[in-house]
Amino acid sequence: MTDTDTDTARLCAFALTCSLKPSPEPSSTDLLTQQLLDAMGEHGVEGELVRAVDHDLRPGVESDMGEGDEWPALRERILAADIFVLGTPTWMGQHSSVAQRVLERLDAELSDTNDAGQPRTYGRVAAAVVTGNEDGAHAISATLFQALNDVGFTIPAGGVTYWNGEAMHTTDYKDLDETPEKTASTTATLAANAAHLARLLRRSAYPPA
Repeated sequence: MTDTDTDTARLCAFALTCSLKPSPEPSSTDLLTQQLLDAMGEHGVEGELVRAVDHDLRPGVESDMGEGDEWPALRERILAADIFVLGTPTWMGQHSSVAQRVLERLDAELSDTNDAGQPRTYGRVAAAVVTGNEDGAHAISATLFQALNDVGFTIPAGGVTYWNGEAMHTTDYKDLDETPEKTASTTATLAANAAHLARLLRRSAYPPA
């Protein structure tokens, strides 16, 4: 594949959102994550969104926790994508328990390596989405970035898009009449940066240590 082919090739993004609400209940995290995927679509990225709580993700740190565990199928979709998006709501200033479960399951990637001895996540981009009614997006994104990078994902510049409402209020992102300009701008920048980085990594993989 030539550099020109790489620059125009379609990319794939897989988003896993970690709302505590099962489908089809409306989710602010799903809404903002879908907006990010739509923005990535403008840069040649095909996106898919799955809500983690709709699946039986068993507790543990292995890639397969046995009969009934639905993580292995989701894991393969993550590893098949050029860009992995992890979205979470904010509860008590923290990422959701569902998001923590996903991070724990991703720990297994440290021991699943390619022929060069690198985790299979190498060469894949990760981005974050955070929503909530209280402050906490910066702390949550820092936690997600560290965990995702630790298992091999690469984080682009401006690697998170988020929205936090006013403290002590009850308005959710999904209840807004329109997307705030700052959030829309941040989402657009993240979409462009993630697609750009994914193409660079597809063109030139990380060398073996």
